[in-house]
Amino acid sequence: MKLKSGCFLQYLYLDEVYCLLSVRNAKALTDYFQLLDVHKKNALNNLQFYCFLHYVTDLKKQHIMLLFDLMDQNATGEIGFDEFYMLVCLLLAHENHLEKQFIYRHSGPAFRLLDVDDGHTIGPREFQATGFLFNIKAEELEKIFKDFDISGDEQLNYKEFKMFTIFCIDKQQQKEKERMRRRITRASMNITLPPGSASSQ
Repeated sequence: MKLKSGCFLQYLYLDEVYCLLSVRNAKALTDYFQLLDVHKKNALNNLQFYCFLHYVTDLKKQHIMLLFDLMDQNATGEIGFDEFYMLVCLLLAHENHLEKQFIYRHSGPAFRLLDVDDGHTIGPREFQATGFLFNIKAEELEKIFKDFDISGDEQLNYKEFKMFTIFCIDKQQQKEKERMRRRITRASMNITLPPGSASSQ
């Protein structure tokens, strides 16, 4: 899932810690939503939703329509601004490689999105069907169920899913620390001492 070059969403800033838009960006998004809402119903139907995502992302039709069904949780055939806002934050998190941060910060909405059959648990098939949202690969998926399915029923309930999100963020923070350590090491190796210093003699 990738944003298309030059689309409006690429000009919005997503806070890296909380994975939310600033007030100014949220206002811009509200105005954009009102432009899309040609029927003035404060909601988008599946055709408007499809046209929007087809225009701004490289998602295939089947994924767009699945995403619409997942976001339309009360089965009204429409999604309102709250769902639209969360969708945009998810798209920007994906674009900025903050998927794990998003899952951690918004574990409730993320769990509901992944819970395709609304059974209050997530199974391997649901994860496979929706893995594109959070960039979860097949081998990662296998490890998730092996490590976090404490009850052993091949389903993750919300508590088990929450443990997974905490693990994700810990892992991401470790990667960031390692990246920072490597950057500092490289920078210190590139420091050249001026001629005539004690170490250069």
